Amino acid sequence: EFFESKIRPIFVNNCYECHSSDTKAKADLYLDSKQGILKGGDSGPALKLGDPGGSLFIERIKSAIDPMPPSGAALDPDQIADLETWVRLGAPDPRGGSNAAVIKSQVDREKAKKHWAFQILHEQKVPDVNSIYGGKLKNWAKHNPIDAFVLQRLRQSGLGVALEADRCTLVRRLTFNLTGLPPTPIEINDFIKDTSPEAYKKLVDRLLASPAYGEHWAQHWLDLARFAETDGFEHDKVRPNAWRYRDWVIKALNDDLPYNQFVQLQIAGDQLRPDDPQSAIATGFLLAGQDMPDINLLSERRHMVLNEMTATVGSAFLGLTVGCAQCHDHKYDPITQREFYQLRAFFESDLQLKEQKTGKLTARVMQRGKPISTHRMIRGDFRRPGEIVRADYPAVANHSGIHPKRGERRELAVWITRADNALALRVAANRIWLQHFGQPLATPEDFGTQGQPPTHPALLDWLAIELPRRKWSLKAMHRLIVTNATYKQVSLKDGRDAAWSFRLQTDPGKDFWSRQIRRRLTGEMLRDTMLAVSGSLNKRKGGAGVRPPLPTEITSTLLRNQWPVSKDEADHRRRSIF
Repeated sequence: EFFESKIRPIFVNNCYECHSSDTKAKADLYLDSKQGILKGGDSGPALKLGDPGGSLFIERIKSAIDPMPPSGAALDPDQIADLETWVRLGAPDPRGGSNAAVIKSQVDREKAKKHWAFQILHEQKVPDVNSIYGGKLKNWAKHNPIDAFVLQRLRQSGLGVALEADRCTLVRRLTFNLTGLPPTPIEINDFIKDTSPEAYKKLVDRLLASPAYGEHWAQHWLDLARFAETDGFEHDKVRPNAWRYRDWVIKALNDDLPYNQFVQLQIAGDQLRPDDPQSAIATGFLLAGQDMPDINLLSERRHMVLNEMTATVGSAFLGLTVGCAQCHDHKYDPITQREFYQLRAFFESDLQLKEQKTGKLTARVMQRGKPISTHRMIRGDFRRPGEIVRADYPAVANHSGIHPKRGERRELAVWITRADNALALRVAANRIWLQHFGQPLATPEDFGTQGQPPTHPALLDWLAIELPRRKWSLKAMHRLIVTNATYKQVSLKDGRDAAWSFRLQTDPGKDFWSRQIRRRLTGEMLRDTMLAVSGSLNKRKGGAGVRPPLPTEITSTLLRNQWPVSKDEADHRRRSIF
């Protein structure tokens, strides 16, 4: 605790610029890790534990002839006293004895660039099912290439396909998956009785056309967008018009807005369609994160919001933890700190911290502002601007080799959704698969070198290429996935399957898709299901968020009048997304 409150701030603000792993440490002295400070530099050990007077480090910071730090304000007497106390206590340091920060960089950038996720996309030949199983299972994968890729991997593991689930299971699985709600008894019976070859396809089309589809799939996206109708932090103030962005997402999904446009408008709708207020509302994606309006320093608030915004764009669309590079070069992926601030530069001038007018509407949106220079912030500290950087795309994902001309958000939006942006396409395809199967093909939150590689790399690339080939239609991708035989497999033991035990033993994690995965309902789905089966679900759409009654255990922790309950009791039974 003493180190964190007293010592670390001294190091960060006064020492790391010259003595850290993010610089060419002067005198080979690294002060950003326990190992580094104990090892010392060219002049020998920096500390003599328990003896401030015998420690070279203390001697230098107190020197009148050659003081440290050599430039800027000298340490004040209280700071020197704290450092002496720290050494006297034995220099307790929670950073650990072996810290990667001692090394300038652990990333072999040329090797990291060969990582699977950073490679360009190539057309994937669909496996020939006849050659895999001698034609015995050709009907299983006759109409859906996804099944051919899955069959090929199953065969390599000595596995076969599982049986198709019964019709009652299929209608429940599909209805929950596409709408987040259970099928009614009548809908179940109708599907079971419909023995026509087109029965399943008709069910898929009906569910995709339901308004409940957009409400359910918007929940997945809003979680990714870190959406909330309050600011977060201790005061958690209400954002009275945040719901406009939520409603935009629902409508966009129900209308099957092409995915490339869906992404573009959320990054730069105000610039791409300046005469359309709803397109400006879409940029609420960028401003949906936590904020602290009551913070003392506006510059600190801007810095926090911009960094969070930049990190979210990197994770949501590129599947990379770019936020790890806001203070230093990424420790594992080929992303430099400079590149983080180059990405942030796309947003710097247009950040609006107050609600703005867009047409006749008021909302939190991005809006063109006065040009503002972006600096690389030394150690990520908003008080220590370094060199000015210009907006640019992360090099490791930029196979096109193009660069922005004006540094505007619309340029970034178009670049992310290029048909040759392999990383962004793989991320999108992987997330769609995840929401249908409950398990991704590759780690969804980290396509970098620390994430798990795909279980079916050829299938992932084929899906990534298929998205723009199907005119960026998300509904077309849903239809493709839920109509394949892999999706329809049983998830429970069936007495007719003699190989079930071998299936469990060989594929315990279901990585080969030798059977379907049993899915838990999310919290929102569980609540909506209880309301639906009890006949009390209010299907009213859109509008300001509802505040249902909360338990005393929660309201007792809130500020006065922080949670005014919505007056209309019928609203308390609306879908959870509202």
